[in-house]
Amino acid sequence: MYELQAYTKQVVRRFKDAPTVPEHLKKKKGHHLRLPDWLKTEIPIGKNYSRLRDSLRKLKLNTVCEEAKCPNIGECWGGGEDETATATIMLLGDQCTRGCRFCSVKTSRAPPLPDPAEPRNTASAIAEWGLDYVVLTSVDRDDLADGGSAHFAETVREIKRRKSSILVECLTPDFQGDLKCVKTIAGSGLDVFAHNIETVEGLQ
Repeated sequence: MYELQAYTKQVVRRFKDAPTVPEHLKKKKGHHLRLPDWLKTEIPIGKNYSRLRDSLRKLKLNTVCEEAKCPNIGECWGGGEDETATATIMLLGDQCTRGCRFCSVKTSRAPPLPDPAEPRNTASAIAEWGLDYVVLTSVDRDDLADGGSAHFAETVREIKRRKSSILVECLTPDFQGDLKCVKTIAGSGLDVFAHNIETVEGLQ
């Protein structure tokens, strides 16, 4: 009990000694604080951006760029100075069965079944864009017996059928640690297998 009281006093003392917030950064009633210039991004425009967006809409495809509300979407889809547009296709729908607080992707305990036409539509879009390298990722689908790994693998095979020279990277979910699902994707003909570790080691 004594240790807790001592710790509390220390925290309160630090809080009192903390520097005050400059007047121009204080929120005033009826006014909105503006973002600093270095944190602002331009509104997405340009022919490459419009081309990718229209193609995705036509084929009913999702991207992590949109679903995660990435602020760099204009730069990536627009292609920047060299006009090389890139996008990361998000497979298995736009609703995740997890509810990670750091992520903006929609969540659902019972999302719709995967679109059977998605592997074919994804391959069509990539062929239309003329890419040499593509990244495929997906939401977590804990509601599916194989976590959606077969659907993921079929998408890779469909892309390779259309253009065998294209390099395909698969940025996969964790499949709840089921190595059979990992093996399914590893044997699909992909070129790069990747996985983000976005949690503590004990949950991996």
